[in-house]
Amino acid sequence: MGDPAGIGPEIVLKALADNSLRGDCEPVIIGDLDSLIRTADEVGVETPIHAISPEDTRNRVDDLGLRVIDLKNVPSNLQIGTESAAGGAASGQYIETAVGLCQKNLLDAIATAPINKRSLNAGGYQYPGHTEFIAELTRTETFAMSFFAGSLRVVLLSTHVSLSDAIELVTTESLVRLIRFSDEQLRELLGRKVRIAVAGINPHASEGGLFGTEESESIEPAVEQCRSEGIHVAGPFSADTIYIRGYKGEFDAVIACYHDQATIAVKCLSFGEAVNVTLGLPIIRTSVDHGTAYEIAGKNLAESGSMKTAIALAAELSSVRAEQHD
Repeated sequence: MGDPAGIGPEIVLKALADNSLRGDCEPVIIGDLDSLIRTADEVGVETPIHAISPEDTRNRVDDLGLRVIDLKNVPSNLQIGTESAAGGAASGQYIETAVGLCQKNLLDAIATAPINKRSLNAGGYQYPGHTEFIAELTRTETFAMSFFAGSLRVVLLSTHVSLSDAIELVTTESLVRLIRFSDEQLRELLGRKVRIAVAGINPHASEGGLFGTEESESIEPAVEQCRSEGIHVAGPFSADTIYIRGYKGEFDAVIACYHDQATIAVKCLSFGEAVNVTLGLPIIRTSVDHGTAYEIAGKNLAESGSMKTAIALAAELSSVRAEQHD
């Protein structure tokens, strides 16, 4: 349920109160039962909520109540809408529990509600976010952050680093690795061959060298090498147009050279509907495309669209993976 001081509990409850998701999956909330019951009262969710043991997750259910694995880890005096070590510790424990249950084959996929990175660190979990945390828990060395927004899928070359550091990371070697990795992962997740575009880093993809050399020195050689290996990849393309081309279905995925180049496009085109997907994990993990929104936490103002989409996509990707492994 994410950070208990943020909008996570609210959007989880609102998303799961919509019974349309039940045709795709049997949801289990990992969180704090008392917090969820209080939040349900505040936001008007009348669906019954009850605790279950981890061993009961595989048992089919006939009722439409919400099932919770209750970690009992939120203090009653937790201040909603505020960073805290207690909130960060609780959200870290939810992630650990979810991953552990997937590793035991008691769950098929994880859809995470938002956490606060400073609270997470204050709570004893020294990670920049979900992606790196879950990668360590699953002992995954090669992984990447991506966003799915309908027909637009974006894979990030770098994530939470400064812009100057991000530019230094744009090398032929790093791009070749990411293009190969993205092709492999997306073919598995989508169950088909994919078409990949690579965004340039400079204005108009440097306009033939007028505005920089990264395209000719790093990006073009990477694209050419991967094309010679049979990967359907093209670029570099001007970053101000390639995302809308991907959104319209011309490409299955766009490689972004740095964090905001990806997220600005995704959130302008599909805010509240996009889903964060971690590529390379041995488990399916999706997440909302927004943060804890402390400023509206506890006010019954949060929209649950991204949470619903994240849950539905987790179920869909899990189903595709299961079919491939049969």
